[in-house]
Amino acid sequence: MDLELRKYYADRAKEYDRVYHLPDRQADLRALEQWLPQQFVGARLLEIACGTGYWTDFLAPVVDSLVGVDASAETLAVAQAKVKSPNVRFVVGDAYDIPFAPGTFDAAFAGFWFSHVPRQRQQEFLEGLNLALEPGSRVVLLDNFFAEVKSSPIVETDSHGNTFQARKLENGAVHRVLKNFPDETALRGLVEGLGHDVAYHRFGYYWILEYRRNDP
Repeated sequence: MDLELRKYYADRAKEYDRVYHLPDRQADLRALEQWLPQQFVGARLLEIACGTGYWTDFLAPVVDSLVGVDASAETLAVAQAKVKSPNVRFVVGDAYDIPFAPGTFDAAFAGFWFSHVPRQRQQEFLEGLNLALEPGSRVVLLDNFFAEVKSSPIVETDSHGNTFQARKLENGAVHRVLKNFPDETALRGLVEGLGHDVAYHRFGYYWILEYRRNDP
């Protein structure tokens, strides 16, 4: 995570979960809260960019173990206060340099992280994630679509095609935040060669891409 994005999430940590209170998202969120844990029953799960632990709280009861990694100590402090399950631990770490030996986990989940990965680093991130997993491990990426009315407007596009939003926090600070909105074709293309049994799901405001890690 770059320094600008890390600073944004550190500043936003205590107010982050309010994004899950938006009235028009509630039906989608209830569906996701039911669907997601079913994918990881009994897993040794790696959660990338676990943030404040919103999804960790739903996953902890069904997994064998869960390690949540995030670059922001501030958001992890919120997660640690929220999730008390003995099979969960949180680690400050870099999503591009996952601090675990190859094959440590048999499943991975990243919620609302992939949209913050620069286009020029998307393949690097996925390849690094695969290294931490056993062959055949399930990978689930969850993120949101751009909603013209509800989303922060796109204020900049760089030479790589990355898009940026201006996001205002309660203290009045405005942050320039990288936020990409890949479509299904782009996502499937990125995991070609890395995974099989690829599936794409739509949940109104949200998308999911899942696959099984290929053998090396």
